[in-house]
Amino acid sequence: LKPSLDAMRAFRCGQLPALCLSGTARFSTAPLPKKIAVVGCGQMGTGITIVAAKHAGAEVVGLDAYPASLERSKAFAAEWAGKEAKKGRMTEAEVDDFLRKITFGDLKDEGYLKTIAPQMDFVIEAVSEDLKVKQSCYDALQAAGLPEGSVLATNTSSISITKLAAKVSRPERMIGMHFMNPVPVMPLVEVIRGLRTDDATLELTLQLCRAMKKEHSTSEDRPGFIANRILMPYINEAVFALQDGVGTAEDIDKTLKLGTNVPMGPLTLADFIGLDTCLSIMRVLHRDLGDSKYRPAPLLVNYVEAGWLGKKTKRGFYDYS
Repeated sequence: LKPSLDAMRAFRCGQLPALCLSGTARFSTAPLPKKIAVVGCGQMGTGITIVAAKHAGAEVVGLDAYPASLERSKAFAAEWAGKEAKKGRMTEAEVDDFLRKITFGDLKDEGYLKTIAPQMDFVIEAVSEDLKVKQSCYDALQAAGLPEGSVLATNTSSISITKLAAKVSRPERMIGMHFMNPVPVMPLVEVIRGLRTDDATLELTLQLCRAMKKEHSTSEDRPGFIANRILMPYINEAVFALQDGVGTAEDIDKTLKLGTNVPMGPLTLADFIGLDTCLSIMRVLHRDLGDSKYRPAPLLVNYVEAGWLGKKTKRGFYDYS
């Protein structure tokens, strides 16, 4: 696509802030965030911490309410860097620099939070897919002195950005950054603009995606966005097929993997995502879109109620013990 005449003139004059050429390419001269907080140190939060420190060069603080999660995240980041060094992708000096950029802290420690929150340029929340849990994190950060100019991004995979932003002090600085799992490997971030998200927030977020060496797509703030509006009904239908005896889990996955050239079948993918996460997203789609085609498969509900959540619990549609 050809840039507009105004865009070409601006480019020649070095005027690039908040400029959009025709298409989706955007350019911004806003400085990249130097200090990033990642709230939630589970699998997704740890991955986000890694790419923010490794590629964006930011100082990153991992925050979590559970000490065990903080310890696991710290150990995983160090293990990941060690493996990168063994593969020749990082030098020992780069590993040391990477680990120095990452610190961890207790989200429940109000004194600590008041020390670090005012320093944060950008926050990426990656806690569980629960509206109240997410909003309680935002409340804690704002009470601790998060600057009004800081961007508050959420890694939600289905909850409305506009709804999440309703109770924050500056909803125009809130945006969705839906990373894909595993974060250090998957190249995409789905960026979702809420109804009140401003242009500057969108531009800075896209710039950070590029700094993290991620491709980005942009979605309207609709239930499930793009990725899960398409993916989750596909997984849910595979569960219905299993429940109705259309085929075994192995045959369902084999048919889709070899017949449609996807890297893994839908039931294996569900196990890797987490069946509780799949169920949560299907419930959001069913509730917010009001269409019976999004009704969660009863078997999916049964597995979650049984505590069979997939790979993370060593049992889902497959046994990982």
